[in-house]
Amino acid sequence: MVLPLRPLLLAALLAGGLAAPADAATGKAFAPIPAATLALMQARGTTAQAPVLFRAYKKESEIEVWKRAASGRFVHVKTFPICRWSGQLGPKRKTGDRQTPEGFYTVPQRQMNPNSSYYLSFDVGYPNAYDRAHGSTGSAVMVHGVCSSMGCFAMTDAVVGEIYAIAREAFAGGQAAFQFQSYPFRMTAQNMARHRTDPNIDFWRQLKIGSDRFEALGEEPAVSVVAGRYSFAPDRDPVREARVAAHRSEEEARIAQAVEDGSAAVRTTYSDGGQHAFWAAHAARGGSLGEVSRPEALAYAGQEVVVIPARPRVQVAEAVWSRWLGPALRTAFARSANLSRPADTARFGPLLTAYADTLPRMVRASLAGTLPMPEGLASQNIPGQKIAGQAIPDQALSRRGGPGDNAPGSTGPERLARR
Repeated sequence: MVLPLRPLLLAALLAGGLAAPADAATGKAFAPIPAATLALMQARGTTAQAPVLFRAYKKESEIEVWKRAASGRFVHVKTFPICRWSGQLGPKRKTGDRQTPEGFYTVPQRQMNPNSSYYLSFDVGYPNAYDRAHGSTGSAVMVHGVCSSMGCFAMTDAVVGEIYAIAREAFAGGQAAFQFQSYPFRMTAQNMARHRTDPNIDFWRQLKIGSDRFEALGEEPAVSVVAGRYSFAPDRDPVREARVAAHRSEEEARIAQAVEDGSAAVRTTYSDGGQHAFWAAHAARGGSLGEVSRPEALAYAGQEVVVIPARPRVQVAEAVWSRWLGPALRTAFARSANLSRPADTARFGPLLTAYADTLPRMVRASLAGTLPMPEGLASQNIPGQKIAGQAIPDQALSRRGGPGDNAPGSTGPERLARR
């Protein structure tokens, strides 16, 4: 399947990503940054000499370029498609496993290689302290040219030429080393929920903490390893650190909500790594990618195995849930979500959002004891009623306890609301 290109990715390629590599006589390692890319930097309030940071995403097969702006925050400048990476989602463990690594890496100028056999390259710095703490082995994991990978990020010659130039100018501007962040996929709440059963999920949760810090502050996270786990130094400014905490809390809530809403759990498998759809489409149109490692494996890249099927939420008829909640609440929940009495606004207003969300939130609050239940609810029995084809037992309408507390076989209000 060919995925739509992001505007900045398309702009990057049109700006010179597919142009012929710089002639060796002029020195490929000293080729200038394309004028269109410099214009993008200027538009984002940054310069070629400003510090740079790279973020790689294996599943999406992309590397992002971030530059520090005059505001002090890193801003996204450009996205490049990866032509080839190898292995599976998950960290690199040992020499020869073909795994492209994941984690937080540091690249000083000495790791830049202008004489690479793969046009130009830089060593990402694997193994880092985390990898060594876990006994991981291997070396010379590069971002390089061509389209062949044995654990590296292969970008094609023209693209790596531009990436190399961007990093070179940041070093010229005084940056001692840049951070290279490598992720299995974009660290969104939805992706974390979808991959919640993967054996690597604990490791990925550590990566997400660092990713969230970067998203919240726009600054390179200060990374260390404590007791074999990634650790990130808090910001010295308590206000800024509170911003990080709020962002983390929101993300955790989104993950929990996605799971509660019935998000499927999947495992994404690869025959041997993947390739961005842009390069696949380019090759299909007859464009040359040069040497491509294991091209036969690309047909089996990114296959999703459903571990837990998606669970649709059941919509319960208003006539039924109004009986559950009792006469005192009926007037508070019209389909328009307009409240009929000022008292309703004061008591229930904070819980009212979209109509489809009203029942689950009210039932959860009632069962948790955080909302006073109306008098007489326990006697609101409606034997014989059915919801989504299931009979409602009398005990499901009781105030607390029993099936409504998620006992096995429960068909109480909370369980029905969460299906």
